[in-house]
This record gives sequence, structure tokens and C-alpha cells, in this order.
Amino acid sequence: MAKYAILAEGSFSYIYSKTGNTLIRYKEQDVVGVIDSRYQGKTVQDVLGYGGDIPVVSGIDELFKYKPDMLVLGNAPQGGRVSGHYKSEIFKAISHGLDIISGMHEFISDDPEFIQMAEKFNVIITDLRKPPKPPHFPKKSWSTRKVPVLLTVGSDCDTGKMTTAWELTNRLQSKGINAKFIGTGQTGILLCGQGVPVDAVVGDFMAGEIEYVIDQNLDADIILVEGQGAITNMLYSGVTLGLIHGAMPDYYIMCHEPIRETDVSDYTIPDMKYLLDLHLSVMKPFRRSEFLGINLLTHAMSEKDALLTVDEYEKKYNCITSDIIRFGGENIVDAIVRKVLS
Repeated sequence: MAKYAILAEGSFSYIYSKTGNTLIRYKEQDVVGVIDSRYQGKTVQDVLGYGGDIPVVSGIDELFKYKPDMLVLGNAPQGGRVSGHYKSEIFKAISHGLDIISGMHEFISDDPEFIQMAEKFNVIITDLRKPPKPPHFPKKSWSTRKVPVLLTVGSDCDTGKMTTAWELTNRLQSKGINAKFIGTGQTGILLCGQGVPVDAVVGDFMAGEIEYVIDQNLDADIILVEGQGAITNMLYSGVTLGLIHGAMPDYYIMCHEPIRETDVSDYTIPDMKYLLDLHLSVMKPFRRSEFLGINLLTHAMSEKDALLTVDEYEKKYNCITSDIIRFGGENIVDAIVRKVLS
């Protein structure tokens, strides 16, 4: 079993270190520590509210005593560039024999210095965001597809699309259902071992790459595709729409943080009715889609307010609602089983 050190300098938080946070949530026993000098001496539990006593340290040197096997770059900032400080930490890790896993847009496995170091110390560098070669153009295979596809979408970035899809996949599998998860970002791919980094794919091939990966999983009872960005977010809407038209989903789950009023591009998030209708509209030229549920991100709300909000959304939008992490989301799981798999 691999042991992970997570590099998240300057970014370790509930929102901005998604790759590292996912490893902590789902592979806590395999994470030896997190690097972010701002929180040196604290634990992961102190910063995230989960993760137990995994230490947060100021540099990789402090983690070698735990004998990690891999250094994971735990965040992917806008632009996806590897900073000078990150390079220094990566060099130290390589010199101690650690394999490197990166989700940056800048491919460190193409860097001559890293290549030379990796060869010298016999380590493997994995760039999770490298797109497939050769690329795949869409073939309209969705039009004859028999396996139902569910896509998670959101009102903004960082609203729990990956977590929702992964949790639902696990819950369905626990019921004996052959549910398959397809990662579309570096975190989802790292977690499940398959997928395509859709935001690194040339625009003409986005839909084709998603379609291709779906077609490799047609032995499933249901395929759950991790969503990216938001169709109303000016920064990432192109990726979102390409992903939607690649997945051609039969069903959606909407992911939303109720207390968030503006998106990461500082524009007001539209009301939920508008968002639900918009996502159905972009599918209408091709096929009918349906929302099976709304998953709310309520970690910053009191339990009382969260429960009231869940109830409010379910009644107002006539759509099954939960916070799958906080309240279990069995109602959403049951809706999938009842409407899709019965």
C-alpha cells in the first residue's frame, strides 16, 4: 500500500486543495503528512475538520521519517504552473526516491531537469492531466447506448461534484449494483484509476474523449461521470458544456452550496430553478434528461440550518435533496435505484 505525502503549500484548505483533501478523506490511513508552512504544527483535523492527527509540516524534510512512497501535488491553482518552491520540494522528494504525482497543467514529466533526476533515482513521475493520444472525436455512440449515465453538475466550481459522484458510486456498489465511476479531473482519476482530464483536452475532442471512456465501461449497470466547473461560470463553462455533450447524460445530480451567492469569477450565482432548467435545455436538441436530486454542500452551516435548507430545496424545486456527506443521502441513492435500476 502506497504512503502519500501531500504538497499543498499556501493552499491547504477545505476548498483549494481538492486533490490532497480527497486522498485524506478516502485514504486517510495512507497519508503521512501535508506540507503547508502556514499551518505547521497543526493537524489535518484542525484545518479541514476531518482527517485525524495527520501532521501538517513546513517541508518535505519533516516527512521522510514516515517513509512516504509518493509526493502528491495536492492542489491545482489557476494556470496550473509549478512554482519555484514546489520545484524545490519535488527535487528533494525525488532525491529520496519518492514517485511524483501531479495534477498541474504544466507537465513535470516533460521537464528535462525532472527527467534527469527521475532517471538518476529511479522514480516515476505521473502527470494526471496529460490528455490521451491519439485523441478521440465523438462518434454519436450515446444514441444507441443502453447503459444509463448520470452526470454531476454544479452551480459553481468546488461544490462537491466529484465527491457526490464518488460517494454515490460507492453506495450503489454496496447494494450489489455494478456502478462505474469516470473521473474527469486529476483528483477523480487519481481516486478511481480511470478517466480523462477533460480541461486538458483540445476543445474539438472534449466530447469525444468522454464518450470514448464511457464506451469502455458499458458492462456497468450505471455509469457515474464526475462533473467539472459550471455552465454559468465564465471561467470554465466551455469545459462544462463539452463534458455535458460528451456524457450525454440520461440523468443529472445538481451540486450546490446554499450560502454561496457569487461564483469564483465574482458573478452572482443564478437561482436554482434557472440552473435546473438550463441544464435540461442544453440536452433538449439531443435527448431528454432528468434531475434525480440536488446535493447540498452545507459544511459551513449549523446542522439545524442545513436540515431546514435541505427540506426547503426539496419542497421548492420538487427534487430529492440531501447533503450526502453530512446526512447520508440515502434518499438520493434510493431514487437512483427506484427510477433508473428497477
